[in-house]
Amino acid sequence: MSAPHAIPFNLTRPQYLELKAEIDAAVGQVLEDSWFILGKQGTAFEEEFATYLGARHAVGVGSGTAAIHLALWALGVGAGDEVITVAHTAVATAAAIEQSGARPVFVDVDPQTLTLDPAGLEAAVTARTRAVVPVHLYGHPAPMGPILEFARTRGLAVLEDCAQAHGARYEGRLCGTMGQIAAFSFYPTKNVGAYGDGGAVVTDDPALAERVREIREYGWTPARRYVSRVRGTNSRLDEIQAAILRVKLRHLEAGNERRRRLADVYGAALAGLEPLTLPLEMAWGRHVYHLYVVRVAAADGPWNEAGATRRDALQAFLRRREIGTAIHYPEPVHRQPAYLDLGYDAGTLPETERAAREILSLPLYPELPEADARRVAAAVRDFFTG
Repeated sequence: MSAPHAIPFNLTRPQYLELKAEIDAAVGQVLEDSWFILGKQGTAFEEEFATYLGARHAVGVGSGTAAIHLALWALGVGAGDEVITVAHTAVATAAAIEQSGARPVFVDVDPQTLTLDPAGLEAAVTARTRAVVPVHLYGHPAPMGPILEFARTRGLAVLEDCAQAHGARYEGRLCGTMGQIAAFSFYPTKNVGAYGDGGAVVTDDPALAERVREIREYGWTPARRYVSRVRGTNSRLDEIQAAILRVKLRHLEAGNERRRRLADVYGAALAGLEPLTLPLEMAWGRHVYHLYVVRVAAADGPWNEAGATRRDALQAFLRRREIGTAIHYPEPVHRQPAYLDLGYDAGTLPETERAAREILSLPLYPELPEADARRVAAAVRDFFTG
């Protein structure tokens, strides 16, 4: 009998092979047209993405980080301002806030969804607060109702970080359509992924959309190219990426349903393992499982003398079985070396810090064979029951 094959954490090649004819044709058309920046592919993708979301405007930019930065810039957030967000996120969220000149202010996460806990907002607000950036994490929406209501009463803007939430819904509404403005990433492993960096800013406000269109290209306008009406930057979604994204967008819902089926496979196979907490789908949310993240309850004290946690031991066990995993994210932003100067001591955000010790992302992407998901789940069970 042959040895079982390795199961990587993620693969992008299977999707390319599945969509090869469409993608090759789309890229070939761009090469034939030989127009590579801000052309008809980008315009078409912006229109199609906005239509999919039910939004009035989508503006393609260079990355998801740039999308957050430019959205804050368009909102007028700048030096001396504060923006409330979470530390349990990709560092890009905080980096983009700092790029705008503002200071990130962190609140703790809800232990069930690991998204922003609205109960922490009141204590985080100061006279300098300008915006709240809820992060729709792992494919599950943040609790937008109370966040929006709090922001409304305080006169704050809400910028949705939708980098991991393409197609996710809160009370039936697609993520990216509830705040004043939203930011999406099209990093290659996202639910809609380019073959390089890419992002989009989404809004119903025509003035905000026009502002982003200007600042993404040096402050130029179509009427006066090469003349900067305002100061801007260079952050444009190129035509090849836009053409690829047009193809990928057509398959988003089917891919999300595959992700949900795989999540069901994991959920059924892993049910009842007491040390393990499986991801929840709240009654008000539709999860699209950008990541399938479990939590391994920490034992009293370290798992071994080296200080590893029980989560670390599970990850090592799966690695020996040639099963890839990842940790999203191993260190909360407020405790990373580059951000210690913000002044958040250990223990400041207890749920965030607890999550970082316990979370583990299992393999999940639309083309992952269900048999592989079952094998991963069996290995996890072996670790706890073996």
